[in-house]
Amino acid sequence: MTFVVTGGSGSLGKHVVAALPGAKAVSRSTGTDLLRGTGLNALRADVVVHCATSFRHEVRMARAVLASKPAHLVYISIVGCHEVPLPYYKQKLAAERVIIDSGVPHTILRATQFHSLLHKMFEGSSKLPLMLVPGFRFQPVDEAEVGLELAALAQAPPAGKAPEMGGPEIREAVDFARMYLAATGKKRTLVPLKVPGATYRAYRAGGNLTPGRAVGKRTFEDYLS
Repeated sequence: MTFVVTGGSGSLGKHVVAALPGAKAVSRSTGTDLLRGTGLNALRADVVVHCATSFRHEVRMARAVLASKPAHLVYISIVGCHEVPLPYYKQKLAAERVIIDSGVPHTILRATQFHSLLHKMFEGSSKLPLMLVPGFRFQPVDEAEVGLELAALAQAPPAGKAPEMGGPEIREAVDFARMYLAATGKKRTLVPLKVPGATYRAYRAGGNLTPGRAVGKRTFEDYLS
């Protein structure tokens, strides 16, 4: 089989490329722009693993990939995109529906938030003496492990919706923030942030978690070390 990975030089895509024999990484830097519709001939392969993403144009990008008519499309989505009304989550859910309705054989993997996302969030909020953190729980997973799972799914027959993939532990954001501070040697006063609205309620209710699929091995503390 031949494999193409969109966003293949990104933080997730690079792990997929490394795990897939002979996989070709495509991105804007290689001349393939999914939004402008340029360089799409590079997508022609037996299997396309779609890791490229856009906060505003997820559906448009998915349609560009589908137009290449792969024998199997593997798509990375987010746990809780059907429950948490965050705009980006809505984009992911809409892209899932486009892929399902297309008739193209596919596999959709939903994963929880990546360790790197929490790290970036805490890095930004720790610039002030009072460190604001979300008042809900996370279940972060390692990008390299998700990349390996995507590579395995790409080499298997299309599965539709694959079992979700969550990190090994579920904790309050403030607990993960303490790990970050300990690892970086920073001293900050942590302030859990509670905001009104449906998105916060969905997070607080655990819409972003998959406790029955805590299959990741590497913890956030491992990642920080």
